[in-house]
Amino acid sequence: MISEMTERPIAHWRGQERYGNELLESLTIIFKSGGCSWSKCRMCSYRHERYSGQQPADILSRYLSAQLSWVLNHYNFEEYQMVKIFTSGSFFDPQEIPPGFLYEVAKTFKGKLIIAETRPEFIETEVISRFIDTIDNGNWKIPLYCAIGLETSNDRIREKSINKGFTFSDFIKSAEILHSAGAGVKAYLLFKPLFLTESEAMIDMKISIKEAMTYADIISMNPCTVQRYTELEYYWKRGAYRPPYLWSVLSLLMDAPVHITCDPLGGGQKRGPHNCGKCDYEIVKAIRDYSLNADRDLIRTMLEIPCNCKKEWEYVLSSEKNYCLPLTL
Repeated sequence: MISEMTERPIAHWRGQERYGNELLESLTIIFKSGGCSWSKCRMCSYRHERYSGQQPADILSRYLSAQLSWVLNHYNFEEYQMVKIFTSGSFFDPQEIPPGFLYEVAKTFKGKLIIAETRPEFIETEVISRFIDTIDNGNWKIPLYCAIGLETSNDRIREKSINKGFTFSDFIKSAEILHSAGAGVKAYLLFKPLFLTESEAMIDMKISIKEAMTYADIISMNPCTVQRYTELEYYWKRGAYRPPYLWSVLSLLMDAPVHITCDPLGGGQKRGPHNCGKCDYEIVKAIRDYSLNADRDLIRTMLEIPCNCKKEWEYVLSSEKNYCLPLTL
């Protein structure tokens, strides 16, 4: 159903995404929806991006269909192969995204490679299988990847530092369901959530990458950014949190046993992953380029940049204690 309403998504853009050894043209859509059912993560402001009140399913479907119609009118269907779908919470949550609209999306983007974000509790065999049957035209061996914000493989950190509301075992079960249904798994890992020193965060990320790669087909590392109206922002404003150093991000990408994608949102800004300000732009660009070209020599070259702030980073790694963090801002 093509809606006649004028309603546009929260955000939308064209870009490129590495898939295997290919570079695919991609379209990213962030739909305004009924809202995240969990809505308790300490670092997330996307839960505020929702329609106010409890919208009936038919009304919510009309709003969503109008957003989809807007996208189709503004982007040439033939110019992209991949569609990345986000909402304020989970694309496969029936309270957030009415099932009717779910399959409207599948029919609309039939033949495209879809990556859709969702929490693990909304991954059900019947729903995933039907979505794949609707969207699949034989173009892709795996036409659907579900992106799950695992954040860390450590349950204690996920509970205390992030308040995610599920366990690593829940992630593993959902990955098994997805693979059995013919879908792929993309895991998002959060680098340096609240209450961790820089060193602790790096150790956690190294372990999480190794443990997640057993179940995930694609891994993306998200260096933490301070979003507005979040609990994380509360601590940051009081000098009790510093976003990660870009040096740390480079080091993790260099040491990772598999290629990890990374888009440091807010990179070089006080609210995002940053160094001293002098070397930030060059490093952020290199990290984004690496996500597309997987050239680890590029990361190695960036780690050898002779910037004085590298000594500060090394001191923080060796000296920062969790009872008096952060040492720098």
